[in-house]
Amino acid sequence: MPPPISPKLSQTQWFDYALLGLLAILWSSSFVFIKIGVATLPPATLTAGRLALGALILFVFSQYRGHQIPFNLKAWRLFFFVGFFGNALPFTLIGWGEQFVDSGLAALFMGIMPVMTAVLAHFWVEDEPLTPHRVGGVVLGFSGLIFLIGIDALSGLGDTVIAQIAIVCGPVSYAVTTIYSRRNAHLPLPVLGAGTLTAGAIIILPLSLILDRPWTLEPSLESLGAMVVLGLFPTALASLIFFRLIHKIGANGIAQNNYLVPLLGVGWGMLLLDERPGWNVFVALVLILSGVVLVNRQRSKA
Repeated sequence: MPPPISPKLSQTQWFDYALLGLLAILWSSSFVFIKIGVATLPPATLTAGRLALGALILFVFSQYRGHQIPFNLKAWRLFFFVGFFGNALPFTLIGWGEQFVDSGLAALFMGIMPVMTAVLAHFWVEDEPLTPHRVGGVVLGFSGLIFLIGIDALSGLGDTVIAQIAIVCGPVSYAVTTIYSRRNAHLPLPVLGAGTLTAGAIIILPLSLILDRPWTLEPSLESLGAMVVLGLFPTALASLIFFRLIHKIGANGIAQNNYLVPLLGVGWGMLLLDERPGWNVFVALVLILSGVVLVNRQRSKA
């Protein structure tokens, strides 16, 4: 008979939950700095800059830790897959689509990522099948997202269909990346981060050079500062945390960040824009955090 399962979380589990929260903070903050950056830097150039800077930082960190970047087909196939589907493609699709779609509806579309991750993990990740706990957690999280954004966000559904499809493809791309990383990302964390960000920069750089001709731009200090912050924190540091958590709490656990990010976006609004949330934010907080715990409950028992 197996030993009884303690309802208490271990110190390591608490640390992983803290990292999940930090990852959500980092990713949610990126929207603020992207808005500052694109004031004088085109989106493709801003993306290329943040990826290149993040790659450089993690390459130096990898060398400091004594890790060498492998130069073999298997490793670079992983790097380019994650660099494309996890960075270059969704950054571009979501950035373009949000020019035509309200932010509330866009945030609601991002909630598709945990749903897609749960379905894909059931078929492609052996130890993450769909269970009542996971289904319930996904439903709770998505319900919290609807409470946060408001049902009125659905009023624009069907308008600007191409832009909406582009945004939906973003979270689907993130879901595919999460499953692929869960199955294949087994290199040291700094190596994974440096390799995937380098691949992403290589993919997006030609687009920047052709469309934006960055040598002709005159970016402001604020935009350049925003690019540096994006490269340091939501890109480099977030990559390290992502690759650690993908094996610690699984694909479904990390996917819940797509519910936490819009919620924390409200927090950034309170901090930087003096916004005051309504009662729906607190209901959303309870539902989303309950969903996160429920999704991870089965994995904690295992």
